[in-house]
Amino acid sequence: MTGYSESLLDSLCLKIKDYPRFSLTEIEKFCWMAAHEHKHGVLPSEYDIREIDEDLYLQLLQKFKAK
Repeated sequence: MTGYSESLLDSLCLKIKDYPRFSLTEIEKFCWMAAHEHKHGVLPSEYDIREIDEDLYLQLLQKFKAK
């Protein structure tokens, strides 16, 4: 698993909380969206199947679940 800086993870976590209709009950979806946006520069469209950085996704998810 690739390690990402705490500052990157913290800034992405803040960005996630600002997404429209953010909900902790759907945190997997929002972490996936942030990982997608970080890799591709845009939020995913409805049927977007481009790859994401799975390590980043898992670290974001772990950070939210630890809080």
